[in-house]
Amino acid sequence: MAEADGAEDRKPQSDEAHSAFTPPPGMEPDVFEEDQPTSEFARPAGADPVAPEPEGSAFAAPATYRAAQSPPAYTPGQGFPVAQMKESPWQDRMRTMLRMPVDVRPVPELVQRHSETGPAVGRVLDLTLRIGELLLAGGEGAEDVEAAMFAVARSYGLDRCEPTVTFTMLSITHHPSLVGDPVSASRTVRRRGTDYNRLAAVFRLVDDISAHEIDVTLEEAYRRLAEIRRNRHPYPGWMLTASAGLLAGAASTLVGGGVLVFFAAAIGAVLGDRLAWLCAGRGLPEFYQFVVAAMPPAALGVALNMTGIDVKASAVITGGLFALLPGRAVVAAVQDGLTGYYITASARLLEVMYLFIGIIMGVLVVLYMGLQFDASPRPEEVLQIQQRPLIQIAASMVLVFTFAILLQQERSTVLIVTLNGAVAWVTFGALHYAGGIPPVPSTAIAAGLVGLFGQLFSRYRFASALPYVTAAIGPLLPGSAVYYGLLLIAENRLNEGLGSLVNAAAIALAIAIGVNLGSEASRLFMRIPGATSAAKRRAAKRTRGF
Repeated sequence: MAEADGAEDRKPQSDEAHSAFTPPPGMEPDVFEEDQPTSEFARPAGADPVAPEPEGSAFAAPATYRAAQSPPAYTPGQGFPVAQMKESPWQDRMRTMLRMPVDVRPVPELVQRHSETGPAVGRVLDLTLRIGELLLAGGEGAEDVEAAMFAVARSYGLDRCEPTVTFTMLSITHHPSLVGDPVSASRTVRRRGTDYNRLAAVFRLVDDISAHEIDVTLEEAYRRLAEIRRNRHPYPGWMLTASAGLLAGAASTLVGGGVLVFFAAAIGAVLGDRLAWLCAGRGLPEFYQFVVAAMPPAALGVALNMTGIDVKASAVITGGLFALLPGRAVVAAVQDGLTGYYITASARLLEVMYLFIGIIMGVLVVLYMGLQFDASPRPEEVLQIQQRPLIQIAASMVLVFTFAILLQQERSTVLIVTLNGAVAWVTFGALHYAGGIPPVPSTAIAAGLVGLFGQLFSRYRFASALPYVTAAIGPLLPGSAVYYGLLLIAENRLNEGLGSLVNAAAIALAIAIGVNLGSEASRLFMRIPGATSAAKRRAAKRTRGF
């Protein structure tokens, strides 16, 4: 029996005997207290500090335990970016940290106080998602939404957070430690609407949360967020409808229309706006709202053409198209694509395609019916725009002014964006009409100035750039090219019509790329933390495939 016991002792031990959680031989088990902080790298009490641990033990000191004997750490040739994070607006600080590798991000400085037990992780994540939802629903770019979410989480002490933004889904994950379980939360964006007044209020809230000199508790942040959600629009409904009419009338004047054309385009846009509101109240999708909104201006243009009055009837339809073209969505989609958010960019471009097809269907139905009643549209007059510099500059300013009201912008930003739009049209007119440069590069340069000035204005006021950019691109939208293509398609000249629509798409992309390029160029005039030159910015390396 003794020999059997000895043989049993000489048997090879199982893997459990070498587990990191099995006490070494000779140790007395200690009573573990739940509130006692422990670490898997700490030597248990009672263990012999002199006796060497076997190779591979969890308690053995690593080979580079002494700093003097450790190998030199790897450092890139250009060095890690050292940022003075308090010198720039929170948008640039957070965007810079999002573009940094996780292991070289600076340790956050706690901005907002919390209780001694630490931040309320669940409430901070919920607040972060709610703020991101309002920004994404308001049309903000995915990168700016992630930057805002990152700023809120870090301000309340959650430094290991990774926000993720797609077209309809927001998520954020917090890693409390290397060994702790991560905490994740998500939120779905089901409704989107244009309200730049609400967008500006959310930016002010994020700016206050990120500021060291302002104390915003979680309760105060929730209260302000609830007020932003309940806040009424700055303009009544009748003013929005009137603005839609004035926008279409100004656009018709911009492309060569007279007084009669101005009023016809305004009436058509007002009728289309009311029909769209009626469809929205009945719960019809946005696609059908665009179909019915495009019909009244087209019908008035065809009717004016059939009367035989010597006016530019095509300008009526062109003015109505200016009020419907989704320029804001195109800019946001291209911006997301250029910054590497391809899923969100693809979804937004698909939305633009559906809305654009809805506009085409509404106008084509009316044009086809007009041809059945022997209407004689003149396609050649669409692109024959009479040069009237002073009148066109005034019309472009009215167009931008009314566009800003439709976007529900703050009253303090309407004048600035109106001037920005006038600069865009003067630049386009000087390049295209006076200089003879083709419309696509002329549009891109004018849109670049819009993006540059809009970004500088937004940084000066610590706000979003959208209220200073979106309305200003209104005069550059390709309304004439769209209508010319639709008219050719209605006359069964399919190849020429598709070519004109492709030209319109090229102008729309030129607007979006120009705005984004102008926004990036504005960084040359601002101090960006962590990157003293464009060569050191890690964002450029993110999409090269290596």
